[in-house]
Amino acid sequence: MFKRITQAFSLSIYLILTSCATVTQITDGMSQSILTPSSTEINSALKEALEQATGISTERLHLKDGYLSNLDVKILFPPEAKQIESTLRSLGLGSMVDQVIVSVNRAAEDAAIEAKPIFESAIKQMSIQDVKNILLGENNAATQYFAKTTSDSLNAKFSPIIETSLKKVDATKYWEDATTRYNKVPFVKKVNTDLTGYVTQKAIDGLFIEIAKEELKIREQVSSRKSALLQKVFGYAEKEKK
Repeated sequence: MFKRITQAFSLSIYLILTSCATVTQITDGMSQSILTPSSTEINSALKEALEQATGISTERLHLKDGYLSNLDVKILFPPEAKQIESTLRSLGLGSMVDQVIVSVNRAAEDAAIEAKPIFESAIKQMSIQDVKNILLGENNAATQYFAKTTSDSLNAKFSPIIETSLKKVDATKYWEDATTRYNKVPFVKKVNTDLTGYVTQKAIDGLFIEIAKEELKIREQVSSRKSALLQKVFGYAEKEKK
């Protein structure tokens, strides 16, 4: 009798343990499926993140002093024209130099907002593979993608706007005044810089610098992930990249 009771008890324990193991497996499987985003979720989350990053960047740079007060993107004299700046400042013409710097940054600020629809178009055209490569890529993978796919469009869009803005804020006049005055200095090597081309490129470079900052925030700071979907997908990406 005792033997039968012992066997029955052992069988009960076995069944309970087996049931617990099964429940654990099911629970683990459910947890894994909850934590692992689907391709659709990854696609939606990354595009949401990129719209957030590009939107914030373009709007911030479009504000007055968006370029001028941001030391990471502030447009200074072209490298080949540095001698112009130092020479004119030494001649007591620092205000002329400052007018050039302020005016070229104002032109870039005018143009910045025009980048927004270009980035939006690039985001819409991303393939699922592009999205996955960016999500699990380097911390600036999205910025690299934009640089590769939008630079030509940005240049074509920015150039005429920059040219118009340079004239509107008198940058062209200030620049001509500065270079003309410099070129009259005896024995200096004359400088002829394509101001529109230079400012256009620096304005675009500034955009990518700011987008890279926003991209990094979303990747590294949970507080920058504005939705539950972003938190899920970028939390998953963090684990996958470890």
